[in-house]
Amino acid sequence: MTGYGEAGGQLNGVTYEVEIRTVNNRYFKASIRLPDSMAFLEDDIGKLLRRNLSRGTVNYVLRLKNISANMLFDIDETALQAYMERLSRIASSADMKCPIDVGGLLNLPGIIRPTSPDEEAAGQVKEMVLSITTEAIEKLKQMRADEGTALKNDLKKHCRAIEQELERIRARSSAVVQGYEKRLKKRVNELLANAELRLDEETLAREVAIFADRSDISEEIARLDSHLEMLLQSCQGRDSVSGPAGRRLDFISQEMLREANTIASKASDIEVIRCVVDIKCRIDRIKEQVQNIE
Repeated sequence: MTGYGEAGGQLNGVTYEVEIRTVNNRYFKASIRLPDSMAFLEDDIGKLLRRNLSRGTVNYVLRLKNISANMLFDIDETALQAYMERLSRIASSADMKCPIDVGGLLNLPGIIRPTSPDEEAAGQVKEMVLSITTEAIEKLKQMRADEGTALKNDLKKHCRAIEQELERIRARSSAVVQGYEKRLKKRVNELLANAELRLDEETLAREVAIFADRSDISEEIARLDSHLEMLLQSCQGRDSVSGPAGRRLDFISQEMLREANTIASKASDIEVIRCVVDIKCRIDRIKEQVQNIE
């Protein structure tokens, strides 16, 4: 689910700002961007995000303001002095007269290194960053909850539409067998008319019974009804299964589509097939929406 949360705080004159954005994803995926000096916090931040968010692509950014240069990086003066001495020695031996560009030397490996706070300072920074991260997560979750309410209403609308189509199919299913019997009887009588033969009613009844058994969709309708009820219960949070609702809703919608396909394969009536097409369109919409639910 999409969401946004931000929070900030100050510690020892330094301003810490956290920004969290989430977009839809079937799984949890975190992208954490930290200043080099705060890299030691990555594992703790990742665990905090995972404890609170179970689904979606999470983009986390920590920014520092009003920070002094000595907190951002450290210069290895010993290594820099060694570079300068060696370059001076090489220039003297080759009788070269050229100034040494200290700024260029700073780009050499090992000269500039990100600083790491001592244990006491690191503990204070960790407490500050995790605190404002929690605050940003709560704001993000509230935004996602508001979106979730809209998604729930949309899912309920599709479920009600599917229930109406199922009622039409249920009412039509009994007439399908009767219509088949009439069509079969008429067709056989037309074929036997020229031969002056009479239709065997027992044979006709047996064929109709075979058709009725083959085209019986009562079980599929009952299962689809049950899946609709489970989906609505999951949306309302009334089911007994704990954990993320999004994956459960995804599975239920797949089972709903399976039952709809079975009804379509068994149906030999144009009205029933038309209703099934409408149901499958609604289920596809549900499948798209549940990808956005945590």
